[in-house]
Amino acid sequence: MKLNTKLLTSTALVSAMLIFPVANAKTFKMALGDAEGSAQYELGSKFSEIFAEKTGGKHKIAMFPNGQLGSEQDTVNEAAIGTLDFSLLAINNITPFSPKTGLLTLPYMIQSLDDAVKLTRGEVGKALTESTIQDAGIRIVGWSYTGFRVLTNSKKPVTKLEDLQGLVIRVPKNEIMLATYKAWGINATPMAWSETFTALQQGVVDGQDNPYLTISSMKFNEVQKYVTNIRYLFSLEPLVVSESVFQDLDEDVQTAILEAGEAATLHSEQFLKDTEDRIKKELVEKGMEISDPEGGEAEWIEKATSEVWPAYYESVGGKERVDAVLKLLGR
Repeated sequence: MKLNTKLLTSTALVSAMLIFPVANAKTFKMALGDAEGSAQYELGSKFSEIFAEKTGGKHKIAMFPNGQLGSEQDTVNEAAIGTLDFSLLAINNITPFSPKTGLLTLPYMIQSLDDAVKLTRGEVGKALTESTIQDAGIRIVGWSYTGFRVLTNSKKPVTKLEDLQGLVIRVPKNEIMLATYKAWGINATPMAWSETFTALQQGVVDGQDNPYLTISSMKFNEVQKYVTNIRYLFSLEPLVVSESVFQDLDEDVQTAILEAGEAATLHSEQFLKDTEDRIKKELVEKGMEISDPEGGEAEWIEKATSEVWPAYYESVGGKERVDAVLKLLGR
């Protein structure tokens, strides 16, 4: 009788693996500010899948969505000191730690998905990655394209700047975003992301701004009625890795992280294209009312760019840098 040597070899290998686990195997922790179903979660899931494949299943990612590991700004601190491996967060929450990333949060700097792709996947994106490494001890390895931050509120349709009067609007703790609303005539309320839904629910604030994908995943339609299609800020949500953690990894694992981040970024772009229109329709079906600014956004743009941009030229790298980016974008 012939023995199946292949089967014996395979069985022995599996047994050996059970007795002697793969050396240095690790499950990395990834913090996400948003909930499952969000653009953040989609990027994180794709990254995790590809990273596991590229490391032959040796290394894995454990995702902690919906702020389970703390606020987005808290996770920057934790990644900087190496107590957290990865974080997926809004670019505006990196800006306090690495001011040059504020370039991407200047109001109306990015006016299309194509603009966002050109900036993040070109020389500008590379330069910003170097800045975050030097300033904050974190490295950008991927980008989630989440769409324009539209304005929502529970009180009334907003179709012109005067309609903002009397509304209490929550924004992140970001100077440029606060300055934008001030240019529009109101003092917005800075508030941590983890507190936002409850504040909207209890009427502490009347409104907020976020992309359609985020409004849906966070179920803001349950506490907000009116949407205004402003396009002042395209929401970019980078995936960052702790630089100290990254540098301690073998070169092949570093390469796997970078390649998985690049592939997940491409996936995020397509995900936005495939889902945003459907989600807008679903939100309308759930009772939200969507309006466009009356006569366009010319007044919104003029006030924001003329009052906010000059105040932040120095922090984002100088007016010459801003002009160079505008030239790159064909403006």
